[in-house]
This record gives sequence, structure tokens and C-alpha cells, in this order.
Amino acid sequence: MNRISSTGTGRILTETGGLFSVVVRTAESQPDMTCLTGESIALTASEVVARAERLGSALIHLGVEPGDRIAVLGRTGVDWVVIDLAVLAIGAIVVPVYPTSSATQIEHILSDAGPVAAFGETVEDRDRLRSAGARRVWTFAESAAWAPARHPELPVRTDSIQPSDVAMIVYTSGTTGSPKGCTISHGNMYASAANTVLQAEAVFTGAGAQASTVIGLPLAHVFGQTILFCCLIGRSETRLAPGIPALIELLPQARPTFLALVPYALEKIRKARPGGDDLAALLGGRLRHVISGGASLDESTVHYFAAADVAVLNCYGMTEAATAVTVSAPSTNRIGTVGRPIPGTEVATTDDGEVLVRGANVTGGYWGVPGPVVDDEGWFHTGDVGVLDGDGYLRITGRSKEILITSGGKNVAPTVLEDRIRLHPLVADCMVVGEGRAFVAALITIDPAAYASWSAGLPVDGVGDAGVILRKQLQGAVDDANRLVSRAESIRTFRVVDGDFTVENGLLTASLKLRRAAITEAFGADIDAMYGVRA
Repeated sequence: MNRISSTGTGRILTETGGLFSVVVRTAESQPDMTCLTGESIALTASEVVARAERLGSALIHLGVEPGDRIAVLGRTGVDWVVIDLAVLAIGAIVVPVYPTSSATQIEHILSDAGPVAAFGETVEDRDRLRSAGARRVWTFAESAAWAPARHPELPVRTDSIQPSDVAMIVYTSGTTGSPKGCTISHGNMYASAANTVLQAEAVFTGAGAQASTVIGLPLAHVFGQTILFCCLIGRSETRLAPGIPALIELLPQARPTFLALVPYALEKIRKARPGGDDLAALLGGRLRHVISGGASLDESTVHYFAAADVAVLNCYGMTEAATAVTVSAPSTNRIGTVGRPIPGTEVATTDDGEVLVRGANVTGGYWGVPGPVVDDEGWFHTGDVGVLDGDGYLRITGRSKEILITSGGKNVAPTVLEDRIRLHPLVADCMVVGEGRAFVAALITIDPAAYASWSAGLPVDGVGDAGVILRKQLQGAVDDANRLVSRAESIRTFRVVDGDFTVENGLLTASLKLRRAAITEAFGADIDAMYGVRA
């Protein structure tokens, strides 16, 4: 087994008080620094703590006990963060719910976690939670208006929190089956966030001036939660945006020094560049680093941002490790890898390439599921396939469940092909197929707005057909992707399918990963047609 230890001594949470106490200590060191900013609000560090303590007192007055679960459904914003911290301050457990979740998904989470209360961003969100079985539900606005007397039990509750206590139950948006509730302890989240801050050098802490960012990641995702606590621990000025489109619009005004994004968002920014190609202006003029995680990223996108003096720092992790396993550091960034293990974390690969993880960031298990999730030596088996080089850098080559094996026995990692095809301006999404088939093929969906703009510019003299011209355009994208792989792994044919793969129609996970089995079922006839199979 190939193994690499962490890049340094890791920070672990040893004192009582949990994550909220960490935030309080950070705020006490610089109480007047700008901490959180929203659409019409800006809070200093001390004001964030005061609001969280006020809401925490209200929850105690309402009878919330340590260990009780509190569900939170809504888009990223200041109110979400205050609720988050308030629940953690009193020893209760945050249960994040994606705002894009279906009624069935919400019902599953509430039934499994058993929250005693819930918060929804809007009246509609509140009603959705009630319909799914939530007992007591309030909107974000209602909670922001609460002004109770400080409950005398509040500091007692906070001081009694142990590092091993569960802080949140994050439901993994798996590509198959019902989501499982991964328990993230206060110690898990601290190890992940604090050591990411260390690994990332001055990205979060600033170099002579306060670092600043915009978080558009959903706080229902562990990546969003970890970046939030990185910012709170690192004293970054943090603006909250309700989603990626809003984040992109805010960049020229907010002028962040760093961002944390998923590859999907980087691709969106790349496609949204202005006509003059002034990428630096689009990004606000001060952006120097982007931490990219959650999925694979085409290397051409890394080079695209590098041309604007923006370094993309790839990272790797999963819900079960509170996000962070490896993070690329600015001074040692190595393109094509996801960096080296964060301090305090160990990474190994088995003989067949599976990535294993061990450290204080690794979960103790899943909610309601008995037994540990690690082996006898404490290793968590990720299911991802990768390679560790002699310098300790990890390169992810695929996910074992996503590797396609053609009927000729060729193993194909589909993501490198999909990532490249998605970069074409007309492409909304792409999924490569070929499991048990004679060759590799692809399903492609079209971006309707991009198509409308493109087709309006076609000649009107009757020369050529829009469908034929479109296929030639897409064939160019496929040819470009095929240059990245061997002939046996290359896409031989493709099919444009109606609609798109979305969270709402169940074809993407909430973290925007392809639900391959669901897509295969939904477009089974199209797949068969590519292989000449008649219905």
C-alpha cells in the first residue's frame, strides 16, 4: 500500500466549547473587523456572535435540548449562518436541507433525522417543511426578529460541548439510493477547516490586508460549511450570495481576493466572459486564488484562469472527511493534481488504486447506522481511484463506481471526456456511456439560451440546416475531448437529447454530479439507438 502522511502537524480541537467557541475566540481578537456581508447588511465579528447568542437563547427558551436536531432549508445568506452558529452554540445539531430538494427528499431527511424544529428561508420553504412533517417551523425573517433575554444556560451549554459531539448531519447526495446522514462532529469540522487554512497559506488570512471572498456554495453541502468555517477561523471578510449566478454578478462589485467554487461554476464564469475578454475585470480585479473542489476540472480551464493571474488550487475530499483531504497550496501548486494531504491527515492508495483516508476529519459514522465507517486500521475507503507521486501529490483518476468497462474489456474514466465537452458554449451537459457496450458514446444536452443566440446568427440564405451545422459544432467538441484519451477510450458517436440534466428532474445530485443510473434509465431509448438496438 502506497502511503503519504500529512504535510505537517495538524490542528485538532481539544478544548470544550465546540465550533462556536472557536468563532467567539476569533471574534474577540478582532471584534470590529468586517465578518459577514449580505445584500443589505454588514456585520462585524462581534455582531455575528451577538446575533448567534440571541438566537441560541431563543432556542433554549423554546425548549431545544443538547443533541436535538434542527433542520435548515434555504439559500446561502447571513441568516443561514446565524442560525447555523446559534444551533451549534447550544449543543444542538444542524441538519442542512438543500432548497432544491424534492418533497420526497425532504420527507426522507426529516423522517431519518427527526428534527424537533426547522427553519425555512421563505414562507414557501416553511410550508414545504411543514408538509414534509416538521413539527415547529419558522422563516429566516421570523428568527431574525427574535429578541429574547439572554438565557443564563447559554454559556453553560456552549462550555459543555465536547469535540466528539455531533455538530451536523449532512445528507450525502448519492448518485444512487436514498441519501445517508453523515455525522460531522465539532472536532471533524474544526480539523478540516483549520488545517485547510494552514495548508492554503495566506489565502484565508490575507497577506498584509484582510482577505475577502464571496460564498455562493450551498450551506447544505459540506463544502460550503467547511469554507464558511475556514473564513471564520481565518478572519476573511465574507460576502454571502444565494447561488452561483448571483455570485458571478457580484464579483466586479465585491472584488474578492479568493473564491471557493465547484468546477461547474468555473465553467460558467469561463463561458460568461465579456466580449472584450477582460476576465480580470469580470472577477473584480483582485482575485488571485480559486479553491476548486467537488468534482474533476478540465486542465484547460486552469490555464484559462492562469492567463488572468488567477491560480486554481484543486482540492479533494468528501462528506465523510468534512470536505478536506488534500488541498493545493499556492507556493507548491502542481497542475493536474489535487495537492497534498492537509496537516494531520494521511492518504494511502491500495494495490488497485483505491484512495484511503485517515485523520481527525473523518466521520464517526452515519446517523442511525450502527458500526464504524473505517477499517480496523482506521482507514476510510473512499471508492475513488488515484495515484500518489513521490512528492506526496495526489492525482484522482476516477471513481470506481463511475469507471466504464466496454465489452472489449477497456476501462474508461468518463469525467475527463465530459469535462472537456461541457466547455463548448452550446453544451449544457454531457454524459459518457459504454458500460458493456462495444464502444464509447455520449449523451449531450444543449444550453437553450446559447443555442438561441447562436442560431439567430446563422445565414438565412438556405445554405445548410441548423441541425447539421449544430452537429458539426458538437463533433468538434467531441474531437477535442478525444484527443485527451486513447482511441479505445474515445467517443465514437453522440446523441443530442431533449431537455437537460437538472436537480429538479432528478438527473443531477444536489451537488451537481450526474446521476448516471437515472440518466441511463431516462434516456435508455436514445442510448440503445446509438448502438443500433431497436425497441
